[in-house]
Amino acid sequence: MKLKATMGPIRILLADDHTMVREGTREILEHYPDLQVVGEAEDGEQAVQLACQLQPDVVLMDIGMPRVNGIEATRRIKAQCPQIAILVLTAYDDDQYVIAILQAGAAGYLLKSARGSELVEAVRAVNAGESVLHPAVARKVVGRLAHRG
Repeated sequence: MKLKATMGPIRILLADDHTMVREGTREILEHYPDLQVVGEAEDGEQAVQLACQLQPDVVLMDIGMPRVNGIEATRRIKAQCPQIAILVLTAYDDDQYVIAILQAGAAGYLLKSARGSELVEAVRAVNAGESVLHPAVARKVVGRLAHRG
């Protein structure tokens, strides 16, 4: 379990190529005093650079981004800064994406259809060292794994 060095707010980096999504997500998160958005990245390459520079506790990562996708960005961040928790926030619910990004090191996977309160709970959970899977995604992954056997 990851323990925070300080008792300050959970520091969050937003990584999404859509400005409106970043702005809306920031607005949701900043309603909570224990959450602080410390930066925004508009592509995967910038997400890697800012994650290593800013050292957030959590990166909210989209999958479909230009230059470097969220799966590769997650892999690079975890290789360089393994203490940073990655929470995927995406529209993709395909089990292949889920498995690929979890293998890359993501701690959680949330769909953009989730409520703001679910996002806040997921950020807190991955920061505490827990894993989070959106229920619809979990059903697909379990179904896929069950059919392998």
